[in-house]
Parts: sequence; structure tokens; C-alpha cells
Amino acid sequence: SLWGRCKVVPLFYNGTKLIVRLLLFLLTCWQVKGRENIPSRGPIIILANHLSLADPPLLGASINLRLVFMGKEELFRYRSLKYVVRGLGAIPMRRRRMLRKSLHQAEQILARGQALAIFPEGARSRNGQLRPGFPGPALIALRSAAPVLPVGITGTEKIKGLAWLLRRPLITVNIGRPFYLTPIGSNPTKKELTEHVNSIMWNIAALLPVEYRGYYTGQGD
Repeated sequence: SLWGRCKVVPLFYNGTKLIVRLLLFLLTCWQVKGRENIPSRGPIIILANHLSLADPPLLGASINLRLVFMGKEELFRYRSLKYVVRGLGAIPMRRRRMLRKSLHQAEQILARGQALAIFPEGARSRNGQLRPGFPGPALIALRSAAPVLPVGITGTEKIKGLAWLLRRPLITVNIGRPFYLTPIGSNPTKKELTEHVNSIMWNIAALLPVEYRGYYTGQGD
């Protein structure tokens, strides 16, 4: 079961977090803003923009909660990645259409008072610009009534190749205030769900420099 797996990975998760923090300290100029906005415990849905493969470990190292990540289902198809992402307690999510099983697992995680982390763009932004969000995270927030913690990440797009090791790039994790989505019933219309998706993404955009806001430029100014 999902929770049978999650119970056996704390040592792996905590060890990975320690290693990531050490690497961030040695190889980057890492800063976390808004730590005071992190709740002491869940349930909480953490939603962040996505620039790099480094974002999940960065997020885990920056937030003092044990995060369960929802990752794109493609990651679970490769044997080399499957055991790592499952070892970190991750569960799969289809980007364009929320899998019923994934939605149920997400609700279980939140019902147990855990922290669920999702990148609502569904994939990395290739140009560093914030892209339109997918409806899955909004649907989870509405069905669970859990608060949303928006996070803006900058600088991880510079982590590619080997040259970045000589530059110590500035990596910033900007954590906003938790907020709730306004309840709209058990069967939201497409328009209502889109409005909630935009609300989430605008909150993330407000935590990013203007040049990163992309599709949501003009929000949070």
C-alpha cells in the first residue's frame, strides 16, 4: 500500500535531505525567504513553479516538513528512477487528466495530516517562464479543503552542464502565506476550476521576479 511504502523511507528521505542541504551550502548561494509562513504540521499542499530537476530536492531541503511529492507518471516508467521517486514517497499524477487513484492517494495523504508537494505546471519550464497551471492541484485543494502554501523558485535553471559548479549560482526559495480556495461544491464547472487554477498560479507569480512570471505577468506587481 501507499502508506506501507511511506513508513519504510524516513531514513532514506532524511539522509537525502541532509546531503542536498550540504551540496546547496557548498555549491550555491542558497537562500530561503518566508520560513515563518511554513506551518508546523500538515495537512498542507505545497505548490511551486518548476525550472529544473533540482527543484524537488531543493524544495524538500528548504521546508522543514516531510514532503510527499506528486510526480508526472512518466517518472515511474523508468526503472532507474522508479525506485528513487518511490523511496522518497512520491506518487504519480497525470498532467492533463487527474487519475482517480492519484486523487484518492492525495486525499489520503492530506487526511493523515501530511504535506503534499506538487508542481502545478506539470513539467519543467524550458525558458524559465511560469506556464499555465493544470487543474489537478486545484481539484485536490478543493476536495480536501487543505490550505495551499505557494512557493516561488528562482536560480535552479542555471544548474545544467558543469560550468555552474564554478559560479555558485544564487538559488532562492520564496515561501508565501498559506491560503484556502473558496469552496464551490463537489462538482465544479470547468470555468470555476480554471478560476481556482489561476488563483493558485497568481499567488506563485507574486513570489517571483517579474522576468519569471511568464503567462502570469502583471500579477503580483
